[in-house]
Amino acid sequence: MDLVDFRLRFNLHSLPKAHHFPSTLSFEVKQPLRKAAVLVALSSYNDQLELILTRRPSHLRQHPGQISFPGGKVEKFDLSFEDTALREAQEEIGLPNKHVEVIGMLHDHKTFTGFDITPVVSIISKPFTPVIDPGEVDELFTIPLSFLLNSNNRHIQYFSRGGIEYPVHFIPYGRYFIWGATAAMIDQLCRLLSQDEPLC
Repeated sequence: MDLVDFRLRFNLHSLPKAHHFPSTLSFEVKQPLRKAAVLVALSSYNDQLELILTRRPSHLRQHPGQISFPGGKVEKFDLSFEDTALREAQEEIGLPNKHVEVIGMLHDHKTFTGFDITPVVSIISKPFTPVIDPGEVDELFTIPLSFLLNSNNRHIQYFSRGGIEYPVHFIPYGRYFIWGATAAMIDQLCRLLSQDEPLC
């Protein structure tokens, strides 16, 4: 899938830009969820779209060592979820806002760890040199969108919690193991883009 095809498919099926939608995962919430936003950023390399991901340091209290998108909690001074995602991406990996074209949002994703995450989908319009904040990111890497679009590479398993079964998404890729909210958001994007899979 090239950039033109990606834009066409995403625009045909995506949510309106900068709109806040309820989560696709529903479970009983006992305390208010903390709002967060992540940048689902795609870059084009040799006419191949690649998704940018990071690995979190092991010393972090929240999700240590896990694979994630650049992003974080919404601050009071952020004007929108888009602002949060762009600010966090600049802080974590040195991605300049002027090099990012936001094209829309995915459905929010609620987590058991108390976050309500808004995925902000974007295209990196210009090459940039990553500047990693070691306090937030251990490693930055990319995965070809073509690999992720292959449904055989995306998996789901159900786990019981409090007598209720919940889906957990996971995607093995080389030495990386993507799971949880990040894998679920990738799966949502891929289903939206794929013509042979139902949209959700």
